[in-house]
Amino acid sequence: MVEVHHETIFFSGRVQGVGFRYTTLQVAKEFEVAGYVQNLTDGRVQVEVEGRRSEIDAFVAAVEERMHGHIRKTERSGGKRTGQFSGFEIR
Repeated sequence: MVEVHHETIFFSGRVQGVGFRYTTLQVAKEFEVAGYVQNLTDGRVQVEVEGRRSEIDAFVAAVEERMHGHIRKTERSGGKRTGQFSGFEIR
């Protein structure tokens, strides 16, 4: 099994009901990343993503750019682990 960089990302702000998950899915198709995006009951959106760190950084920057007016805060945490995802999906 190959180790990849993994991050858990929480986006806060006006991020539900504005096409955030769909936009994130479309952005993910432009990068070599795998994982998922989902709404949380507290109003945030959670993204679990894995791939090369540079790809994840570029992916997050692209999401922040496209959803600029909706994101108030981005929280990121991560590290290395064995890859667990295949493709990217909305949950």
